[in-house]
Amino acid sequence: MDSHQDPFDGDEEAALRYAIALSLQDPNVPASPSTAQRPIVLDEGEDEEEDLENGPKCPPTPKKPSQLAGKPTRTLPATSHSQIAPHATPSHIKPSSLSSLGLDRKKMEEERLARVAKRKAPPDEDALQRLPQRIKIDGQPKVTPLAAPAPISSASTKSPQLPYPKGVVRRTWAAGYPRQDDIKIEEIFQKDQLELAVLSSFQWDDEWLLTKINVNKTKLVCIAFASNDQQKEAMRANVPRDRIRFCFPPMMPAGSMHSKLQLLKFPNYLRLVIPTGNLVPYDWGETGVMENMVFLIDLPTTTKSETPPTMFNQELCYFLTACGLDSTLINSLSKYDFSETSQYRFIHTIGQSHIGDAWQRTGYCGLGRAVESLGLTTDSEVELDFVVASLGSVSTDLTSAIYNATQGDNGLKEYNRRTNGGPKKKATQKVGPSYHPDNFRIYFPSHETVSRSRGGKNSGGTICLQSKWWDSPMFPRELVHDCESVRPGLLMHTKILFVRHPHRDKSHWAYLGSANLSESAWGRLVKDRASGQPKLNCRNWECGVLIPMESQAGKSGWSSFENRIPIPMIVPGEAYGKTNSKRPWLFLEA
Repeated sequence: MDSHQDPFDGDEEAALRYAIALSLQDPNVPASPSTAQRPIVLDEGEDEEEDLENGPKCPPTPKKPSQLAGKPTRTLPATSHSQIAPHATPSHIKPSSLSSLGLDRKKMEEERLARVAKRKAPPDEDALQRLPQRIKIDGQPKVTPLAAPAPISSASTKSPQLPYPKGVVRRTWAAGYPRQDDIKIEEIFQKDQLELAVLSSFQWDDEWLLTKINVNKTKLVCIAFASNDQQKEAMRANVPRDRIRFCFPPMMPAGSMHSKLQLLKFPNYLRLVIPTGNLVPYDWGETGVMENMVFLIDLPTTTKSETPPTMFNQELCYFLTACGLDSTLINSLSKYDFSETSQYRFIHTIGQSHIGDAWQRTGYCGLGRAVESLGLTTDSEVELDFVVASLGSVSTDLTSAIYNATQGDNGLKEYNRRTNGGPKKKATQKVGPSYHPDNFRIYFPSHETVSRSRGGKNSGGTICLQSKWWDSPMFPRELVHDCESVRPGLLMHTKILFVRHPHRDKSHWAYLGSANLSESAWGRLVKDRASGQPKLNCRNWECGVLIPMESQAGKSGWSSFENRIPIPMIVPGEAYGKTNSKRPWLFLEA
C-alpha cells in the first residue's frame, strides 16, 4: 500500500482494528479516517450542574418497542453454526449512535470478499462460517445477583457500602461455564443504583448497552471517537442531550480511541473500572465464546478537604484532562478518597506527540516511571508473559523497550542504543544487548486454537495479525506462544502482562488494561528534529492499571499471583513461533 494514500500512515494494526469494528456497524454511513485535532468537551451552552456528587436530573424517556418487549433487535457477529443467520443483510442492521466510524467499511469488505473468491471455494457450510455473519438475540440474558467478592488478601474485608474497597481483578462471565472468580457487566453497573457513568470504549453496541443502564435514572458521558465535526454533531443529534453526552478526544491522523475506562457514581461511592473488553455483548461473555478481564475498586466519599492525591489519582486526572473531559467532572473526583489506590498505578497512553517532560508520563515511558515509583526497579533479569489480542508490526525495538520499562527504565535505554550512531543493523538482524528471547513470552492464539474454539473461526474477528507482519524477518516470532484459556474453548480479548522477578519474590506485578503489543499502543521514543530532545509519538489512547503482588510466605513465581489475579491462560503455552509448528490466527486469511 502506498503510504501517501494510507490514512493510517502504514499502521496496519490500527487499520485492521477499525475495519473489524466497522464490520459490526452500519455500512451506509459515510466516514473519513481523518480526525479532529481539537478536544470537544461536553456540550456548551447548557447548564452542567451534575458532577460526580449530584445525581442526574433526567425526565422520563419513551422506550422503544423492542425495549418494552425486552427483546432488543441489535444484530451481532455469529459465533457458531447454530446461531448463524444466513439471510442477514446490511438492510437489517440499525445504525449505532455510539459507534466508532472512520473507514469505508463497505469497500474494505468487498475487497476482502474478492480475495476470498480467488481461493478455492470450500464446502458450503465451511464457506458460510468464514464470512462475517450476524445473529439476533432473543431477549436479555438472565441476570445473576451480585455475589460477595472474595478477599484479595488477609487484610481485605467486605463492607456493605463498598463491595470492592481494596480493588480486585475478575475474569468476565461466559455463558455456559461454571461461575468462579468471574463477574457480569450487570454486577458492575448495578443499574438500579447507578447515578452517573463516564464510559470509554473502542467498540459500542448502543442498544445492548441501554439494556444494562437505566437512562431514566443514570446520566451517561461517553468518551468516544468521531472522524470529523459533522459526525460529532450527528452522534449528538441521535441521543437525548439531557442524559447522554459525548467527549471526543483529539486524535492523531492515524490511531484509535482504544481505551476502556468506566467511572461509575453510586450514592455513597465511586466505582473505578478498567476492563480489557469493549462495550459489546460478546466481550462480556453473552455469546459464550470470548472472555476478558476487569479491574475494579470502590472509593468512598471523603470529608477531608486537603487529602494529598495519590499518583494513581494524579495520572487518572491527567489522562481525563487530555481526553477533553469536562473540568467539573474531573474536579469532582476530589470528593472521593483515593488512598487505597496508593498501592496501584494508573498507566495510560495519550494519542499525541509528547515533548519536554511530558513524554515520561505516558506510553512505555510512563510504565517505566510507574515501576520506578513503586520501588520495583531492578537490574536483574525479569520474566515477561504478555497476553494480547492484536499484534502489528512488532520489532525488537519495541519488545526491548517494554522489557526495559518493566525493569523501571523510562525509555532512554533503548532510545540511546538506537540513536547514538552505533553500527547500523542489517535488515534481518534481531540481536542486541536488549533482546531477551528467553525471558519474554507473547501469548497469541494459533490458527488451530481459534478453529477448535467453542465459536470456531467465526469467533476470531477481534483477534488480529497479518501474514505480512508475521513473515517479516524482523518480527520476533520466537517469542510467540499459543494462547489457550484455562476455560477450555474460550478465546481471549484480554490484554495482561505478568512480570516475575526470579530472584525477588516480593517484586512480582501485572499490567491489566487495553494496550496490545504495538507501537500504536505504547508509543515510540524518537529525536525531535527541532530541539534534538526525545519525543514520544503515540497513535492510540489506552489505559490500564499496574498491580503489585503482596509477599506471601512459601509462594513464588506464578503462585504469587493466585490470591489477586486469576491467570487466564495455560502457561507457558506451546512455543509455536520458535518451532514453526503452527501458524498464528491470521484474520484476513481465515
